[in-house]
Amino acid sequence: MKLEQLQHLVAIVEHGSLRAAARRLTTPQPALTRSLRTLEKELGATLFSRHTTGMTLTPAGVRFHVRACTIVNEARRAVDDLLQDSGQDEGVVAVALSIMPLVGMLGSALPAFRRRYPKVRLQLTERLFPDVENALRQGDIDFYLGAAPRQAPAPGLAVTVLFENTRAVLCRKGHPLAASRSLKALVNADWATTAVDYNAEDDIAQLFGGLGLPSPSVLLRAHSAMTVMVALTHSDLLAMLPVQWDEFPLTRDSLQVIRIREVLPAPKIVMIRRPDLPLTPAAEFLGDVLRRSGPRASSRRTAA
Repeated sequence: MKLEQLQHLVAIVEHGSLRAAARRLTTPQPALTRSLRTLEKELGATLFSRHTTGMTLTPAGVRFHVRACTIVNEARRAVDDLLQDSGQDEGVVAVALSIMPLVGMLGSALPAFRRRYPKVRLQLTERLFPDVENALRQGDIDFYLGAAPRQAPAPGLAVTVLFENTRAVLCRKGHPLAASRSLKALVNADWATTAVDYNAEDDIAQLFGGLGLPSPSVLLRAHSAMTVMVALTHSDLLAMLPVQWDEFPLTRDSLQVIRIREVLPAPKIVMIRRPDLPLTPAAEFLGDVLRRSGPRASSRRTAA
């Protein structure tokens, strides 16, 4: 069994067909077919079911693919690790961020990372933890930084709490409810929810219910920061968002915080990664500058 064969298998799964994988790898399709057949023969198992519309993994292929991904990703990281440790600016760092660090931390961290590793490629994904758990376990991404999942991950992943967080109610500039000072005054408004977790509507209903208020009307469910920005800017929808949105440069002139009296809790911000897989120097550096861009670091800089 060769590493190249595992790379071919992973590419076929990722792209859905031999033809698409061959294009991505710039490898002749017959060579890819021979590589896969040789691998299946060595394993004594059929890894793919062939269809006119593409290829899907067999049950044996699913199990083998998980292991193959880990091997392929760690082989790539091993090369990146050596190159970066020797001072060469190469490799890839893949990270998943939820909305809060995307809006409140990345802007401060990115310039420092680019100065230190100007040629390392970044793969940034805006996702919640449940969406990227398998990718973390397989080594497709280096770490997740964002809202803590409601349920703790199964064994095999380490969770580090970075800081507590709160939310604020945001609206467009000039919103008729912008001067409100209590959540009760906003109960009849139309709301957008963000993907704090898969139960976003239950989450906002619990916040209102905890104050003895009825559940609000949720008319839009957003899954990205861009969706939230567009929806709030061009409508009278309200949304509960991490307090860091108040200082987000891209929305500072179009959105505003409704200064209500109530404190609105938010999920803790955590970093999740596989403790048994060391981060490359570049991934370690990115994680460090992101952590230092958080609220505690900001308050220390302000105090100084």
